[in-house]
Amino acid sequence: MERILVVGVTGAGKSTLARAVGGRLDLPYIEMDALYFTGPDWAVDEYFAAEVARLTAGPRWIVDSLGHPEVRDLLWERADTVLWLDYPRRVVMPRVLRRSLRRTVTREVVFGGNRETWAGWLSREHPAWWSWSQHRSRGEEIERRTRDPRSAPLDTHRFAHPRATRTWLSSL
Repeated sequence: MERILVVGVTGAGKSTLARAVGGRLDLPYIEMDALYFTGPDWAVDEYFAAEVARLTAGPRWIVDSLGHPEVRDLLWERADTVLWLDYPRRVVMPRVLRRSLRRTVTREVVFGGNRETWAGWLSREHPAWWSWSQHRSRGEEIERRTRDPRSAPLDTHRFAHPRATRTWLSSL
């Protein structure tokens, strides 16, 4: 486990797990959304793909994302391990709602100096809406990728519940 992708739907706990595993294995942690959203109004870094390619060219890293479309194949080709948080909506939705509510109320600064806002809750791009609408398709895409013969060399760990993830993490 030297090049790890932590995948799952928005709000599953990818960043939290990536930080914990990275800390235990002394792996550099790459926060994908922090690279992607780099400016006000959720502006996207025009050099995003090049930066991800540079950071994942190294021998050791952990990434908290399936990968934005422009880097998805690259990440899956370079990874040696996939940690899949395959949690049901009943687990994910309370998490993403609590996180977004906290960020909105406290005006917490997130990627690129942006903040979640009350008006943002009405957008289909809001994390809660995104998580709900992408839950099935994201799971299907990860399933396809893990079953693809090109992914055969990957060491894939699929966790159906946070308890299983905690048990695995404690074994590291």
